[in-house]
Amino acid sequence: MGKLNTCSFCGRSEKDVPLLISGINGFICSDCVGAAQEIVNENIKHKSGFDVDANSLPKPAEIKDFLDKYVIGQDEAKKFLSVAVYNHYKRILQKKQDDEVEIEKSNIILVGSTGTGKTLLAKTIAKKINVPFTIVDATVLTEAGYVGEDIESILTRLLQVADYNVEAAERGIVFIDEIDKIARKGDNPSITRDVSGEGVQQGLLKLLEGSVVLVPPQGGRKHPDQKMIAVNTQNILFICGGAFDGIEKKIAARLNTRTVGYTAAQKSAEVDKNNMLQYVSPQDLKSFGLIPEIIGRLPILTYLKPLDRDALRKILTEPKNSIIRQYVKLFQMDNVELTFDDETLDFIVDKSIEYKLGARGLRSIVETIMMDAMFSTPSEKVDHLNITLAYAQEKIGKANLNRLKNE
Repeated sequence: MGKLNTCSFCGRSEKDVPLLISGINGFICSDCVGAAQEIVNENIKHKSGFDVDANSLPKPAEIKDFLDKYVIGQDEAKKFLSVAVYNHYKRILQKKQDDEVEIEKSNIILVGSTGTGKTLLAKTIAKKINVPFTIVDATVLTEAGYVGEDIESILTRLLQVADYNVEAAERGIVFIDEIDKIARKGDNPSITRDVSGEGVQQGLLKLLEGSVVLVPPQGGRKHPDQKMIAVNTQNILFICGGAFDGIEKKIAARLNTRTVGYTAAQKSAEVDKNNMLQYVSPQDLKSFGLIPEIIGRLPILTYLKPLDRDALRKILTEPKNSIIRQYVKLFQMDNVELTFDDETLDFIVDKSIEYKLGARGLRSIVETIMMDAMFSTPSEKVDHLNITLAYAQEKIGKANLNRLKNE
């Protein structure tokens, strides 16, 4: 009887294993192949940098504390987002229970005027959770076959961020910006083809509710012979944001229609007319032009408050990545200490309010003030630069900032 071949890894003979595979200078059994495959998959998973488990998942209070470091105010929206994201990943990580209660996905829609921090909130949450995250502009999306991007291009971008690790992408977060721009043109269904409005909303349904979608790896148009990647959207969290400009009128009209009699008139007097978005409801989104099916798949609706003067002043200096800190860091790289007078910071905030651009306007105004200094300072032998009110007023006066106005 000849000598039995043995596995070079575990040492078992060919009669003790299901299958023994021969190589040039040794053998490996099918059991060791399976174990090696698990090790390889685990290493690839960790190398991707995207991993969430029950131990690393932060609690809602921790998520909100993290958001507070980067985003000023908006406590209501932060709480909604923190709880929704926590529940979403708790749902993914849940073990099969005997009662088989299936927790549904909680996609989110944020309503808030421009520059209030919708995109920043979504970005910051993805940073905390450490999952693939991408931002998609809904205005470029059209129905398949028309000029523009197909709905599936949303998932192509998520795959690219995840370095084509499908498992990681299937646990990612997608922020769909400008969702209000795909509202249908009227409250009634269109009798003509609305390829960039209602058509896109219909196409988004299968992504939002959770289904297996065939995605072109490089984006662009789908071709019959093209190799596709199957992505299951069941565990992808979709956060939609939009300014919904003019929705305040829809909210006001709805609130007024409910006021009948003396006591109702008293209640209507309690309505805060400066912040109508706090009363937003799914009914208002439908009146604005979102189809009921889309609204049903975005069950968590929250709003962002308009930024007042105090909030803008804090945004300018307090967050970890505040605008002023960014400029201080840029000058520090050239060994120049940059400082701003308090009156200068107040002036920047006043100008931002004047141009009605929210926090986004702060950056444009600071950039205008600092442009000449950023051009000349690296070539000059200076170690300190202080920005005074007079200097800021002079630079703003010379610049034509009327283009920034958002009447």
